[in-house]
Amino acid sequence: MQYSPSRRTALVLCGTGAHGAYHAGVVRALQEAGVRIDLVAGHGVGAAGAMLAAIDGGGRLWEPAGIWHSSQSQSLYGWTPTIQLVRWAFVALVVSLLIPLVLIVVSPSTALVQQVARVALVVLLVAVAAIAGTIGVARSQRHARRRAAGNPWWDIAGAPFDATGAVRVFSETVWQLIRGASLDPRPPQESGRRYADVLAESLGQPGFRELMIVATDLDAHGDVVAALLREPYRHDFVAPRAGRERRAEAFDLAGTGREHALDIMAAALTPPVGCEPRLVTFASDGYWRGETHRLCDRPGAVVRLFDELAAAAVSQLIVVTAVPIAFAPHRLRALRLDMRSRLGEFIAAAESAALHDAVSLARLRFDACYVIRPPHNPVGPFDVSGAYDEASDRRHSTAELMERGYEDVYHQFIEPIVGASGDQLARADSHEPSSLA
Repeated sequence: MQYSPSRRTALVLCGTGAHGAYHAGVVRALQEAGVRIDLVAGHGVGAAGAMLAAIDGGGRLWEPAGIWHSSQSQSLYGWTPTIQLVRWAFVALVVSLLIPLVLIVVSPSTALVQQVARVALVVLLVAVAAIAGTIGVARSQRHARRRAAGNPWWDIAGAPFDATGAVRVFSETVWQLIRGASLDPRPPQESGRRYADVLAESLGQPGFRELMIVATDLDAHGDVVAALLREPYRHDFVAPRAGRERRAEAFDLAGTGREHALDIMAAALTPPVGCEPRLVTFASDGYWRGETHRLCDRPGAVVRLFDELAAAAVSQLIVVTAVPIAFAPHRLRALRLDMRSRLGEFIAAAESAALHDAVSLARLRFDACYVIRPPHNPVGPFDVSGAYDEASDRRHSTAELMERGYEDVYHQFIEPIVGASGDQLARADSHEPSSLA
């Protein structure tokens, strides 16, 4: 069935980390082309992009001072402070052990060697104390909200990457759009409620759209979906469903769930396994009775998004992913053995497989489902500083990935689908008899 601007249309952003740059280019092109979007949805970094696009803030993604053009994007998923400290402590330890050995060979002075050895011992003790102190602070902060059991070593080796930088950058960007007369540059505790109030009050105005984002609750063994929908879809969203406890998984951002708008976004920005899950404390008068749960993203969450969008009476999907199709031979490249690349490859493969299955089912549930994805993309989910591409023998940046998204949406959707549908509608109108005849 052909694309029609009169049908209820959802833009779905799927991806992790650096793939948000591709989303930015797509959102920019759709906005410039005037493509009507009723609802924006997403998981992973796509949830953060959806929250900005829903309040007419998509420009903060691609503008010259925006997220993906600024240097702050290169620090979105850095090493955890503990890992960084251990790395520097290891370097200091190696240096402190090598220097006395070199002096023994070079200088016959026993006094000098002994003095250097004492300095090396002090460096070693300081490094060990710093590591122990960092572990102690991390455990005390966690125990303040959730009890944890296990060997202290796992505070170092458990989750190597830190999603705090990504959460901070996107939260502050959202806050800049909704803070009004407030001069506070950092989002306060009630910023999630402020976001939901602004979107609820402005829904229906140009640039403002309905919103749906998803994350995974590790403690509840299921997904949580946060949405701000207009009636009658809002009523259907929170209504009971067979086989589901909607009070546990559905957060109405226009109602009692508005407190958790930025919490769910922060959880979606937290990749699984590689980052510590986001701790979210639910309301004491809600279903979870004040419990603190661990939330994160799930690569296959697009399937759940499609299910919720179908229940919200969406009939057209525009799905965006930065993971290219690899169903062809002669696409192998040299293995990247670093931890970032290994985790990124798994997440990208899981997202692509889940999207393939979801799209196959979506064609049976929706009037139309359009997928926008690059034919080639060397930038992985955690390549926030760019990546070297063997095929072109050069380095690709996230800024270039954003431009690729801008071009792809024109070549894959706006020109062949929106343009063709517009020509057919124009021809149909020209053949209709005049109402005055």
